[in-house]
Order: sequence, then structure tokens, then C-alpha cells
Amino acid sequence: MRNEVKNNKSLVKADKQLWLVDNNNYFSRVDKFLRNVLKNVPLSAIYKLFRTGKVYVNDKRVKEPSMKLEIGDRVEIKNEDISKYNREFKELRSAKMKLDIIFEDDELIVVNKPAGISVHPGKNVNKPSIIEGLKYYGEKTGFEPFLVHRLDKETSGVLIVAKNRQTARELSEMISSRNVEKRYVTMVFGRAERQEINVPIDSQEARTIIKPLKVFRTKIGGEWVELTLLDVEIETGRKHQIRKHLSMKNLPIICDNDYGNFRLNRAFSKKYGLKRQFLHCKKMALSFHGKSYQFIAELSEDLQTVLKVLESEVD
Repeated sequence: MRNEVKNNKSLVKADKQLWLVDNNNYFSRVDKFLRNVLKNVPLSAIYKLFRTGKVYVNDKRVKEPSMKLEIGDRVEIKNEDISKYNREFKELRSAKMKLDIIFEDDELIVVNKPAGISVHPGKNVNKPSIIEGLKYYGEKTGFEPFLVHRLDKETSGVLIVAKNRQTARELSEMISSRNVEKRYVTMVFGRAERQEINVPIDSQEARTIIKPLKVFRTKIGGEWVELTLLDVEIETGRKHQIRKHLSMKNLPIICDNDYGNFRLNRAFSKKYGLKRQFLHCKKMALSFHGKSYQFIAELSEDLQTVLKVLESEVD
């Protein structure tokens, strides 16, 4: 850890473009640090600051958003007036919500996230998010929730949340360092074989390992198609990684409206009643503070229903 910097207040400019990293604002990555202190600046603008060389740490230019920070570092934005950004930011509210809690202790709470609910509030989203539900629960039971990873809105399954800032820092570091096992269940159009997909995503390394569990054949939209139920393990956590990688291999996830087959999705949804992508985080496993954890989330009811109908067609 670098030496603490004296006279902290003198380091912070009136225009709020220089910050000292301390215990209250620390994030291990510089991009996450800036996202936290620049809540009124759009994410796209923050990452543009990196691309254009306007982010400095300890007076050295930084272009890699994932650069690690330490307590005592000085983060500064140069040659850009960030006061011009006025993205609306609302403090996190709390909302009463029924939570499917898989596990809870003094440091962690793990929930089986349902599809259709965002992990965090977003634009034009009126329905309470998971973190808002956890905030309400935390106010009643005495903790503050901190997200350490995300799941897409339409993805269900294991979501680990820290109960304090220090635990969140450590867990975030573990996840980014690939020291957490992450396994998913998905179903795709096409016949898939066991393989590793190592195609970079957004110029960053990405690794996905897929293993077929079962192949189905069914008639959709007037044609016979094959479907493969997959076990998926990811060693990196890029945005939409599984969805993008499978689409690249011509194995689009069923009912994925961003990277999938629109025509087949519509026909499948009409026949089987599935209203979201067939993707579920079934397991996360890690060792933390001398304990081994394995969190399992049962497949959600809508996905179980699809499997039961497909199984009945085979019979």
C-alpha cells in the first residue's frame, strides 16, 4: 500500500476534478472509482475520458480502465471540464420486496434473482430493483448492501451481495481476479458441441466454456429445429459475455432479443410461453475468509416449464 498523502483537503480542487483515494471512497479499479465519484457523468463519457488520455493517477496518464488503485493514490481529470455533465442522479431508495434468500451471514447475502427485475435502478425503469429491495431489508436487519457483480435484467439466478464496504472490495477483487466459479444453464438454437470460446469482447480477453447437457428436436414456425441445453462456465465477466459468445458461434440463446434470432424467438415464445431469454446463473462458488461457499439457485419456474414441455414431446 502506498504511503498516505498528507493534507488531504489541499489535494481536492474546487472544481472537484482531483480526488484522494481513502477508505471511504476506495474501489480497486480506477473506472469503478470514477463511476462512484462522478455520478452525474454518463458512463460513456467516463470511458471516453480514458480513451482520450484525460485520466491521471499520481500524475501519470492512465488509459486502461481496469488499472488497480491503492489507498493514498491521487486520481485526476485533466483538460476536460466535467462540470458540463448533468446526468440526473437519484440517491438509492429502499423498496419492500419479496426476496428469495439462498444464504445469509454477517458478511454476505445471496439471493436467487428473478427474471424481469433489474439489479440496479436505470433509466425509464419504474419497477424497484434488487438492490433497492435489499436496502429495505438491510434497514430492517442492520446492514447496507453493496453489489459486487451483476446479472442482466432478464437473467435469473445467483446474485451475491456484500453487507459492508470492505467485504464488497474484497469480493469484487476476487471476482475480477477469476477466483470465483460461475456456472450457468442456457438453451440455444442449434446443436452445440463442447468447446471453449475465447473471442475478445470490447477488446478485452473473454473465455466461455460450454458443455451440452441435452439436445431436443421440435417443430417451430413450420420447421424442425434442434435445441441444446447447455452448462456454461465463464472465467471472465464481460458485459453480455455468454449471450455474445454463443451468438458468435451461431448458437443464439432462445428468446434473446438482442443477439438472437428474432423469427425463431417469436415462434418459440408463442409455442412455449417463454417471455425472456433462457439464461440462469445456477451456481457460484468461492473461498472467502477461510470458509468455502457454494451457492446454488434452482431453475426458475418459467424455464422449468419449458423443459417439462420439451421432455414430454420426446416421450
